[in-house]
Amino acid sequence: MEAETKERLWNRNFVKVCIGNFLLYFSFYLIMPLLPLYLHDEFKADEQMIGIVLAGYTVTALVIRPFGGYLVDSFPRKAVLMVCYFLFFIFFAGYFLAWTVLLFAIVRTMHGFAFGSTTVSISTVAIDVLYPSRRAEGIGYYGLSNNLAMAVGPTIAIYMYHVVPDFHYMFAMSLVTSGIGLVVLSMVKMREREVIKRPPMSLDRFFLLKGWREGITMACFSFSYGVLSTYLAIYGEKELGITSGTGTFFMLMAVGLIISRIIGGRSLRQGRITHNAAEGMLMSLCGYTLFALVRDPIAYYSAALIIGLGNGHLCPAYQTMFINLAPNSLRGTANSTYLTSWDAGLGLGVLLGGWAAERIGYHGAFVMAAAINAIGVAGFFAFVRRSYLANKLR
Repeated sequence: MEAETKERLWNRNFVKVCIGNFLLYFSFYLIMPLLPLYLHDEFKADEQMIGIVLAGYTVTALVIRPFGGYLVDSFPRKAVLMVCYFLFFIFFAGYFLAWTVLLFAIVRTMHGFAFGSTTVSISTVAIDVLYPSRRAEGIGYYGLSNNLAMAVGPTIAIYMYHVVPDFHYMFAMSLVTSGIGLVVLSMVKMREREVIKRPPMSLDRFFLLKGWREGITMACFSFSYGVLSTYLAIYGEKELGITSGTGTFFMLMAVGLIISRIIGGRSLRQGRITHNAAEGMLMSLCGYTLFALVRDPIAYYSAALIIGLGNGHLCPAYQTMFINLAPNSLRGTANSTYLTSWDAGLGLGVLLGGWAAERIGYHGAFVMAAAINAIGVAGFFAFVRRSYLANKLR
């Protein structure tokens, strides 16, 4: 108990990183729900053009993540974080200068590079400032700052837009909040570490090879979320008559995430990593199955809470698994592999979900999402858990 008191979870540096991470995601989610409306009103863009413009951000964030892992493993991590976060901050000013839809697309796409590299570097710094005995627990609470921003950002953005219907005001708010995050992170103090040289063309510079099994199953889980989150509002309106329940759905999901991360923190601290992962994925599978098979408003909202509870257990446990498979010198690569796996599955879910919805309907698309999720669960119990226990380093 005495050692646990000395090795505090909420040390000053970890608190600063969590605040900086919250402000990173808050500034991101503050403008995200309003961008389609902005493109339509400001540039008269149609739905297809809006999709193309906004997709660039996701693609570049996905592409840069492996290189972000290489950077934080090969150079001083705080320096990399400050450069990446500064670029993320300054690109918000670029939206004021985007007078055409082409310029806006360029700024938004380049912003994706900054966001992707910043998320890898800040999560790696968060792990570095945690005591090893509190690391698994800390990862869960660190992820909680993302979830809070995800719940609060869009809600505040929509409220503010109704009060002051000026898109540039939103860009200014994101610029200010991300700037505050930059200042907070500049005060983080980190120990010097030895940077280990590796072969110039080694694949493990960009991808944690021992984590390929975990990566595949992680992509299965995020595939389901990609389908659900993208086509949720249209499905609710067309098939269930729910015209304004999307915000409530995501709020309930965020509540589930918060509750499960608080409850699951102690279990992670005790080293029950695979137990938490298994518990979380089974809960999530139940939520996706309920959503897909029961066409009812009660099931609609209940699924949100269940999926949130499941993902709140699953995601920090999986991230800890990636970290535990890697030596300290590959910690950035482990983080980028985790995030890349999630983004890859998410992107495929959005793409194939639309294809499925057009051919077999939204109900069929959600059944497909639940089936892919079940494949990920089966893969975990069939080979991922055993492989992780055999290969983990800590």
